[in-house]
Order: sequence, then structure tokens, then C-alpha cells
Amino acid sequence: MVFFRSPHSKKGNMAPDFETTLIDGSTFKLSDLRGEYVLLDFWGSWCPPCRRDNPNLVRLHKQFGDKQFTDAQGFNIVTIALEKNDRNWKRASEKDGFTWKHQIVQQSKLVLSAPLALKYNVKDVPSKFLINPEGEVIGVNQSAEEIAQYLSKSVK
Repeated sequence: MVFFRSPHSKKGNMAPDFETTLIDGSTFKLSDLRGEYVLLDFWGSWCPPCRRDNPNLVRLHKQFGDKQFTDAQGFNIVTIALEKNDRNWKRASEKDGFTWKHQIVQQSKLVLSAPLALKYNVKDVPSKFLINPEGEVIGVNQSAEEIAQYLSKSVK
């Protein structure tokens, strides 16, 4: 089962690779997570729908972050905060319970013009991309329940 909601993508499209710096200062390439399921989530501390959805990300991380799958080595969430400054995202991510390693902040005066937002054709936030172990986009803007249902089918 594959779900696509705006921004439009086609089944089997490879997730655009990128290299950036995580909030801990380490270098990160999306392709380093090949072999795992990845949920790429674009959000903003200033975005009420994002903040309402963040507890769902935390639940997905708790439910699947340490699981093994029949077709994947694991599950990772990669959050990309689109911000005008770097003051508010840290407080928001801590308050909302983001504990995963793969957190990215991209600053831009026009937040939807940040390089990764442009690369993924993000027109609004939150925007989510579920990526399979081969690096293909298999879902866009699914609900947490749909993602959990999909992942549950492959848990060992």
C-alpha cells in the first residue's frame, strides 16, 4: 500500500539525497540510512498543526525506533525544522519530546525557501515523507496511524 498526498510524488521515486549538519554538529547524509525505513518530517516551531502532530512523531519513535523488520534494519525519524531563527526550535523540540539523533534546522527568512524544503517541493508544513529501505518515497503526508499500520506489517 502506498499513500501520496500533496506534495505530489510518484511511487518508486527515489527520495532526493542530501548532506547536511545535524543539531549535534555531525555530518549527515540521508543515504546513510539506506536499509532502514525513514520518516522525513518537515515542521516549524511556529506552526500550530506541526506542534499538534509532534506527539504522534514521538509515539512512532517509541513504538518503532528499536524494532527490527523483516525487510529493514530499523526505523528512523529525520526532522527538519524550517525556522527564521534558531531560538525557538530547540525549546519546541525539547518540550515536544524529540529525542532522536537525526534533527536538522534550516534557517531562511522565507522558511519554505530553505534548501531542503525546495528539494522536496514542500509547500506547507507539516510535510512527511515515508521512505522505504531502498530509498524510495512510498508515502507522502500519511497520518501517524497509517504509518504505524504500514510499519506494523513488517515488524519481526
